[in-house]
Amino acid sequence: MKRLVLIFALIASPLFAVQPDEVLNDPVLEQRARDLSTGLRCLVCRNESIDESNAELARDLRLLLRERLVAGDTDKQAIAFIVDRYGEYVLLKPTVTGSNLMLWLAGPIMLLIAAAVGWSFLRKRSQAQPAGGNDALSEAEKERLRQILEE
Repeated sequence: MKRLVLIFALIASPLFAVQPDEVLNDPVLEQRARDLSTGLRCLVCRNESIDESNAELARDLRLLLRERLVAGDTDKQAIAFIVDRYGEYVLLKPTVTGSNLMLWLAGPIMLLIAAAVGWSFLRKRSQAQPAGGNDALSEAEKERLRQILEE
């Protein structure tokens, strides 16, 4: 029974790639490092945090983050140091400022433009005159068409 509980506990808990030699002695600093590392992207594994990744670069980033925290950096300073070094791509949730603002706004703006174009097209289409009018066949043309169809 105890084994079953242990197996379920291991399955239910998130799996972390943090090695025992990376863990800090200070539990408060270690918790800060864990919290921060869940928001940093592994540059090898793409959409995994460095806390979940087994890649060597993720390990290097985890160690670098812990070094910065031990050195006395605040959370913002430690993240800023890593972002300065590796770029904003390292953040799993990028900031909504500067050049990123254009990326954040591009989708909704394109949706609004597409909706406006679609609405304009449908509006013009509903107001268009039905085909026919001057394009109708004359009596001579109708007679010639009847002759062709009877052949």
